[in-house]
Amino acid sequence: MATRTFLYLADATGKCLLTLPSYTVKSKVSHTYTNLRGFKRWTDSFKQAENPFKNLNKTKPTPVQLSKLLKPFGFTIAFTASTIVGAAIWEYERVRKQTYRIVNHFRQFHSSKIGWRKDMELWWGSLTEGQKMFVPICFLNVLVFLAWRIPAFQSTMLRYFCANPASSATCWPMILSTFSHYSFLHLAANMYVLHSFSTGIVAALGKEQFLALYLSSGVISSFASHLYKVAFGFPGLSLGASGAIMGVLGFVCTQYPDTRLAILFLPMYTFTAGMAIKVIMSLDLTGCLLGWKYLDHAAHLGGALFGIFWHSWGNAYIWQKREPILTIWHEIRNPRKPQ
Repeated sequence: MATRTFLYLADATGKCLLTLPSYTVKSKVSHTYTNLRGFKRWTDSFKQAENPFKNLNKTKPTPVQLSKLLKPFGFTIAFTASTIVGAAIWEYERVRKQTYRIVNHFRQFHSSKIGWRKDMELWWGSLTEGQKMFVPICFLNVLVFLAWRIPAFQSTMLRYFCANPASSATCWPMILSTFSHYSFLHLAANMYVLHSFSTGIVAALGKEQFLALYLSSGVISSFASHLYKVAFGFPGLSLGASGAIMGVLGFVCTQYPDTRLAILFLPMYTFTAGMAIKVIMSLDLTGCLLGWKYLDHAAHLGGALFGIFWHSWGNAYIWQKREPILTIWHEIRNPRKPQ
């Protein structure tokens, strides 16, 4: 199951609720006082980078007013609408480009590559459309994961790559946090789930609509997390791609409810996709009601509900009604010359 980690500033006992990985630093150090002092400064800064959340645990959380959610709410609507419009224009341009190439026979001028570039081209050509969408998303998540390891980036990562309703920066972190993972296990689990479902959902929606669904689910799940934290007085940081992935799961499991699924290490036990999404959402709803603090259950629910909404209504009444947008874009792109 995809997970989105919920990092509280502190709980009732003052105990940190996130277990972060540890590292062993190895280096050759000469027996000079200057080098030892420099090595100590370097290792101290590295240890600080291992756990950027430990100092936050000493800070007493302050309540956040509901009025502060107006800006994130507006950002959620604007970002979702812009993503859908952008995806529609992207599809228009892709189809137009393909048609133009066919008409003008551009493919006959295709030059063949050699060496490693040819191998990369063959590998890329062997991927499904869903896998081709997964690769750049996974690459961005890995880049952000590595950025967490750079001490100089710690303050920036905490500010812009963690969703926090109490932060002064509340909008862009709502989407940037969906590409952010501090734990390798967290990253690996989310990317495995996304890879497993990417081919099926891109085959059903197309790559443009899939990307719109993925990004919109991410920002909507972050807003659901903000709303839950503020309403129930649980301020804290959240990060992870699972809100966006839950949007994908919500759509796929509703579109193909009879598909048989299995857990990675227990392939002998199978269950239907429809049952899987019901169980996952029931667990997340229970977690919200009981105040479970390790996972961001509100974000999971927000993403899953948007995926179900997109299957039941959004695809038919938003995406399929995009002709006026494409007409406007066509007029902007190719304005009519005055007579």
